[in-house]
Amino acid sequence: MALTKFNYNSFNVTPVASTTMAFNSGANGLTTLSPGAMTLIKTETASIDASITFVDGTSSVVLDNTYPVYLIKMINVHGITDDTQFKFQGNSAGGSGFNETITSNYFKAGHKEDGTYSILGYSTGSDQAQATGYQTISENMGNANDECGSGELWLFNPSSTTYIKNFLVRFQHQQHAEQCYQSYTAGYFNTTSAIDEISFKFASGNIDSGTFKLYGIKDS
Repeated sequence: MALTKFNYNSFNVTPVASTTMAFNSGANGLTTLSPGAMTLIKTETASIDASITFVDGTSSVVLDNTYPVYLIKMINVHGITDDTQFKFQGNSAGGSGFNETITSNYFKAGHKEDGTYSILGYSTGSDQAQATGYQTISENMGNANDECGSGELWLFNPSSTTYIKNFLVRFQHQQHAEQCYQSYTAGYFNTTSAIDEISFKFASGNIDSGTFKLYGIKDS
């Protein structure tokens, strides 16, 4: 019997599309993860800015019913002010300011460089209960030349006019006292109006530098 030799050079391993993990709610009420195509919509680069904002319909930004899930990646965010909080808020379609009602939770894990301190716990000072302020996504960020933070924000079905708008945030940064901190924030905008604007800023001082990438994720 003749043997067939497999030609590895003819085997195409080039990916046909970038994928990420999208959250889907099944008929049984369970949340599952499945791959969906991820499309880069807009990149914003901070340079001593008071805030970074994505506004639907402005500067090629899409933040409407085109996608059911949006993802914003925050890369090497560096602030002017030491020991301050990094935050975000949304604005409803036709709204006049970033003051949507938020209910949220916040917990964090931390470890100091010399190993003398560690923490894992809930932070009551960074959650909100039907409040309208900017939501904290990292505490006590440092502003030394080598200190920065990176993370991602997931926003689900922001164009809905039926349901509240859920969000998830995961953020990693160097705390001003030479500590590694990872924070987890989750909550919802308690409004049935569409959310079509997202803004990031520090509680004090400008955003010195950082890259913000807005992606849309199609249904899988």
